[in-house]
This record gives sequence, structure tokens and C-alpha cells, in this order.
Amino acid sequence: MFDYIRAVCAVPNLSVGDPALNTETILEKMQEAAAKNADLVVFPELCLTGYTCGDLFFQSQLLRSVKKCLVRIAEESRRYDFAVLVGAPLAIGGQLYNCALTLSNGRICGIVPKTFLPNYNEFYEQRWFSSAADLQTDTVRFSDLCADCEDDYDIPVGSNLIFRYKNEVNFAIEICEDLWTPLPPSTLLTLRGAELICNLSASNETIAKRHYRRSLVSQQSARCLCAYVYTSAGACESTQDLIFSGHSLMAENGTLLCENRKTIDSDYLLVQDIDIGKIRADRMKYKTFRDCASLYGAQDDAVFVSVRGKTQDVHGDGQEAVLSKRPFVPASEQDRKERCMAIFEMQAAGLKKRLEVTRGKAVIGVSGGLDSTLALLVTVYAMQSLNRPLTDVIAVTLPCFGTTDRTHSNAWKLMDALGVTAREVNIREACTLHCRDIGHDMETLDVTFENVQARERTQILMDIACKEGGFVVGTGDLSELALGWCTYNADHMSMYGVNASIPKTLIKWMIASIAQHDIFAGCAEVLYDIIDTPISPELLPPDENGNITQETESLVGPYILHDFFLYYMLRYGFAPKKIYALALKAFEGDFDGETILKWLKTFYKRFFSQQFKRSCLPDGVKVGSVCLSPRGDWRMPSDASAAAWLKELEDIQPC
Repeated sequence: MFDYIRAVCAVPNLSVGDPALNTETILEKMQEAAAKNADLVVFPELCLTGYTCGDLFFQSQLLRSVKKCLVRIAEESRRYDFAVLVGAPLAIGGQLYNCALTLSNGRICGIVPKTFLPNYNEFYEQRWFSSAADLQTDTVRFSDLCADCEDDYDIPVGSNLIFRYKNEVNFAIEICEDLWTPLPPSTLLTLRGAELICNLSASNETIAKRHYRRSLVSQQSARCLCAYVYTSAGACESTQDLIFSGHSLMAENGTLLCENRKTIDSDYLLVQDIDIGKIRADRMKYKTFRDCASLYGAQDDAVFVSVRGKTQDVHGDGQEAVLSKRPFVPASEQDRKERCMAIFEMQAAGLKKRLEVTRGKAVIGVSGGLDSTLALLVTVYAMQSLNRPLTDVIAVTLPCFGTTDRTHSNAWKLMDALGVTAREVNIREACTLHCRDIGHDMETLDVTFENVQARERTQILMDIACKEGGFVVGTGDLSELALGWCTYNADHMSMYGVNASIPKTLIKWMIASIAQHDIFAGCAEVLYDIIDTPISPELLPPDENGNITQETESLVGPYILHDFFLYYMLRYGFAPKKIYALALKAFEGDFDGETILKWLKTFYKRFFSQQFKRSCLPDGVKVGSVCLSPRGDWRMPSDASAAAWLKELEDIQPC
């Protein structure tokens, strides 16, 4: 459902050299995985015998036992609706191979021998095994494994097998050391069509190796635009000089989805829904992957193997997926602070270049709200980095009919604390005169009443910039641009927009991180109060107590929802139904299905109808993978119809 597949890393307690006992343990783990509605269950390398058998691998008794056990596991797989991958030593064509076997619905679907065999220090696999490169055949008969079985068929063998699971997802296999080489088999397998790589491993543990292994898996999934499932032998393999940790993990496009928690571990399942839709979206978008496939991924070299289950339904439904309410905001506090400060430096660097080229002053409107606060902090920081006087930053507050004492006071506190050139231009009289000139009744508090104020502010800022030999720094953010929540040729326009690719849900964290780092002395208190102020354009008069009456999120919807919608629409091109399903899971307990559906419809309507504003955006620094600049990141006709997207939403019955 929605391109998910549920993968399971299964790490059993093993007895080295005892295939029969290990088979019982493997079958127990298969039963546990079935209860988790698994699609793909991946066991460790050589799990039938244990990895550390040494010269016992040459014992015919061990190898005969392995064959019997494989036949039994294959037969037991009829009970389950998933594919299971197990590791075993197999003699093929007179040579012994370290193999991974895919079994499903009573059959052994394919056998993948290990290609790269370590021959150093404690690992000396070349003593026992041959490489997949030495294979002299591309099939074996099932009867070679089970002479007494009535059923007989060819089993594909090779390192070039790509398994097509239920006609839904392509997965391929490599084994342990294969990943650690300069050109892992998975690189070519992904270029030939594999979307998910399974690694059956027995990697011993040493100091810092866990971190390196994690980095290796994540980076390979990033380079190959794939998902990667890595299952490693557990602590029961530990013998003589080696410690095995059972380190298992899954990654998706460079993002670590999950890993086991214990440093030394065994006897567990690691369950995760993997979003193949993300893989497909990025491969469609990034043409360098297709270019590499054309150069190095000769399709006639791959063998596609069908893997059928008891049903054709894939069990992954996203309930076991990693999902954040705030996809633009890192989850951990440390990562969040680092991300926010890195973005702040990038914003300032972009503005610094514009200041260097123009040699002009920076003019910025300051409302006492989130966006203008961040933009002002960026501007001051950029000016400081040029060793120019902060008086070259001309900050202007422009109160009018909707300005509250709180925001007005905070604007002045911030400007004074920063030491910029601070000005105030009250635009009440000018807006009143303008309304009279165009024949607008001042008692009619409609969009004309609001836009008169917004355009008057921009006109004043532009004229001050012209008079002072400077340029206007824009304050509008990514979320407002997505929704078109800005007035055309007013706050929509500037000479450089420092917040253009910063979503609203991140801006609060940005300001909080700046306050915590105490970059601007004496500003922390006012910054925290600005963070706590309701988001508003303040274009309508306050209530009788002087409080804000026009709260943006009550009008266009919660920004936490809109940023969620925006991320999955632009980053991956997901369809409305999938975004709705993701939102239901992410915001369970926060919003009901009817509320999510209401604002999702609003999002699509506004996103499509407001493209004309984005088509003529000023320059602005790009800081992330989601951006709406018409010069490269988002190219869309201004008159495109949202009908197809809204039609899909009409079929949804809110949960």
C-alpha cells in the first residue's frame, strides 16, 4: 500500500555447527515475523551453520545437514506470506560458496554467492569459499538439494540476481564484505533496477566499527538512491578471539531509519516499513542516476527472478515507517541546533555577497513578528561579517490599523538592542488617504483594506532604499510562498529574500537557537517573546483589549500541517491520498481526519492558484532540498489546474 514494504532484520540465537538447532530458531523467528506482517525477513550471513565454523565447513556431514535444513525452511515458508533470506554454505559445481538464499511460498527462488571474500587478519574466507566470480553455472536443480523430493525445478544462481517481490519491488542481495569494497555489487545491482539491497552479514565488533558500519550503509543507500537492509550475526557467534554484536540497521536514500539499540545484541527482530516511493521519486528526478545506469548498468547482465507469496498483497502500510510531524526540523535537540545555526550562516553568507556587490545599505521592515525578526538578525550578522557599521542596517517599523502594542514594542526593543538605524513611519494617514482616493469605505475591512497597508509598507521601504542608496531585504518565508499568503507586489517583493526557503515551522527554532547561542547580547528576552506571539499579518484592528484578532493559522490552517503537505508534495511528488495517509499517522491525537482533509484541500487550492506570485520571486538564498524559486527549483505554469489532485481527495472518507 502506497509503495511501502515491511522489512525485518531477524537475528536469532545460534549454535555454531548445529544446522538442525539453528533451523528451529530460524523457524521461530519466521513465526514472530509473520505476526509483524512482514514482507521481507533477512537473517544473518551463514546463519544455518554459524559464521565461525572454520574448517568444519569442509565436513560433508555439515553440508548434508545444511541441505536438509534448507529444504525444511523452504517447505515451512508455505505457511507465510513473505520472502525469507537465509545464509548457508553450499557446494556448487565442486566448489564451496558462502550463499544467501531467497525462499518464498515453498520454493527456493534464487541463490546469491558472496563475491568478495576477506583474506586478512581474523577473516580468511578464501580458505573455505570460492567467489561468485568463479561460478561455472547459472542454475542448480532443486533435486541437488533434495534427492527425495518429488518437486524439481531450476534455481537461478549468481551475484546478478534481482528479485521481483510480488510485482511490487525489486530487491537484490550482497553479503557482508561485498559492501566494504571499492565497487560493491549493490552499486551495479541498483543501476540494473534493484530498489532495495539486503545484506546478510557477520561483522565482528571492534572499537568505532559500529559508527563506521552505520556510515557505510547510509552512504551506500544515498549513492545508489536505494533502501538498504543490513542484518548482522548476533552475540552467540562470539567465539575464540572475535566478538559479534548483532548490529542491524536500515537506511533509505542516505537516511538512517532504524537500528538495534544494544551495543552487543542477539535474539531480536528489527521491523521497519520502507518507502519505495521515495526511491522511485528520486531516481526519476535525479538524472545522474539514469546516466550512470546507461553507462554501467547493462540490463542484459541482470537476471530478474519472480518471488511470489501466498497473496499478491504487500503488507507494508506505513505504520512502521519513520515519520516526523516536522519534516523540516531535526528531531534531536543537538541536531536541531546545528541545523539552525548552519542555515543562519548560509542566509548571512548569501546576503553578505549581495551587500559586497552593491555596497549599499540594507533596508528592512520590522513588524515584531517571526519572519522579520529572523531576517533582521541575518542582516545584522551579515553586516558584522563585513566589518561595516550596524547603522548601515536601516530597520523600519511601520505601524498601522492592526498593529498591537506587543509587536510594536518588541520591534523597537529588538532594533534598539541590535544597534541598527531604527525608524518609525506610521502609515495610518497615508492608507486612509489612499482608500479615499480609490473610493474604498474605511469601514469595509476586506482584502482591499488589508492590501492597501501591505503595499504602502513596501512602497515606503523601496523609497527609503532608493534615498539611502540601499536595497530592501525581504522577510517572507517558504510556507507563505507555498500558500500565496502574501500580497502581490507588497511583502511578496524585495531585492533579496533571506527567508525564501525557510519554512514557518523552522523559523521559531531558528530564532530560539540564535537566542540560546547568545549571538546578539541583550536580545534573548525579546526574542523569546516574539516566538510566543501569535502569527498574524496584523492588518485588521485589534480587539478591545489590544490583542491580535487576525491569526493566520485560523484563516489558512496550521503551518505544521501545511509544511508537512508541502514537504511530501515537493520533495517526493507524493499523491494526495498518500500525503493524507501519512498525515493521519503523523498527527494522530493532534488532528482528526476531517480537519486534516479540510486543510489539505486548502493547501492544494492555494498552492495551484498562487503560482503567479512565485513565478516572479526576487533572488533568495536556497538552504534545503525544498525550494520554490522559479529559476531552477520549481517550474510550474501559473494557470495549472488543481482539479486532478482535488478529485482524488473527494474520494476520501475522513477517518
